[in-house]
Amino acid sequence: MSFWKKFLKGTLDTIKWLLISLLIGIGGGLLGTVFHICVEHAIGLREENPFIIFFLPLGGLVIAFLYKLFRSKGNIDTKRVFQSIKEDKDVPVIMIPLIFVGTVITHMLGGSAGREGAALQLGGSMGYNMGKVMKQKNENLKLFVSAGMSSVFSALFGTPFTATVFSLEVTRVGMFNFCGLFPGVISSLTAYFVALFFKVSPVRFTMASFSGYEISLFLKVAILALLCAGVCIVFATALHKTEHIMEKCISNSYIRAIVGGLLIVLLTVLLGTTDYNSVGMHVIERAVSGSAKYEAFLLKIIFTAITVAAGFKGGEIVPTFFIGATFGCVVGSLLGIGAGFGASLGFVALFSGMTKCPVAAFILALEVFGIKSALFFAIVATVTFFCSGNFGLYGKQKIKISNTFK
Repeated sequence: MSFWKKFLKGTLDTIKWLLISLLIGIGGGLLGTVFHICVEHAIGLREENPFIIFFLPLGGLVIAFLYKLFRSKGNIDTKRVFQSIKEDKDVPVIMIPLIFVGTVITHMLGGSAGREGAALQLGGSMGYNMGKVMKQKNENLKLFVSAGMSSVFSALFGTPFTATVFSLEVTRVGMFNFCGLFPGVISSLTAYFVALFFKVSPVRFTMASFSGYEISLFLKVAILALLCAGVCIVFATALHKTEHIMEKCISNSYIRAIVGGLLIVLLTVLLGTTDYNSVGMHVIERAVSGSAKYEAFLLKIIFTAITVAAGFKGGEIVPTFFIGATFGCVVGSLLGIGAGFGASLGFVALFSGMTKCPVAAFILALEVFGIKSALFFAIVATVTFFCSGNFGLYGKQKIKISNTFK
């Protein structure tokens, strides 16, 4: 093939993927915006009417019924999206309304869950089915899925570059598909600006100051990262063991939803606070500002493990931020590096360890907190990733390169 033919083909392919990425970005931006607005209104409704939390078991029944209604489609969860990328498994379009409604119900009634995990399902299903409509196959279809995940994640969280890298890194730890960068960046940026147009505020925090680049500070940051790795192991074990135990002891999904819902209601009443219900962004903000209860991270682990095991929806990424920020706040104060500074580091460290995405975690730190403490963020993202081993959120991640030393 002559130079000019190669040049023309490359130009046409670039234009094609530019248009496709813009389309995915607009779709993901609109879907993410509507989802964000609905979740925020659901949370607001519960905060204005605290008694609504007593309907959480009923909400669990509704979610269980909806998912059982479409059980013929197989498992409809985040793992299904990952399987579509590494095993060519289909992603049914019904995933979009199911995770959308399930997450809104969970947050409206007080379950402890996130929404960025739901974004992976919303975007992955949207991207996959857009690719099917356009008759895409194999590797191209996988690019549609990852770009779809990137776009909705970006719209919800306001971190387009994190969204791009995360969607490519999360399914194949240690192996990066560079072909997905172009559609990922374009779709994420498009979705980000669509969300901004509809007044969806990106998540941003003011970074707490630190004393300087002394060796003692580096050692303390490394210690915090090691401790965060331990929290990752505890959180991951709690999630998977609680789910296993509840499924083993309560095989009926309806009863499981009722029991889990009742436990969350009981814990909320006993503690006398709703800090551990829903996403808890206000608690994260307090932690980054330098204030967190010693027991907050443990209670969030318990609330989230029960919520997920009972079948409620939304994902575990924002609870991961909550746990990391509150734990980092407490330990940062004890280590003498500053509570707010420790919270910021814990926020990033837990995300890295639980998702097995250290590169995405580092970029997240830069987008959310700024570049001022980039070196320390790189340390905690790397150390926590390695030291947490294979303990994480997603059992269907494909570990291409081991993150443990032999």
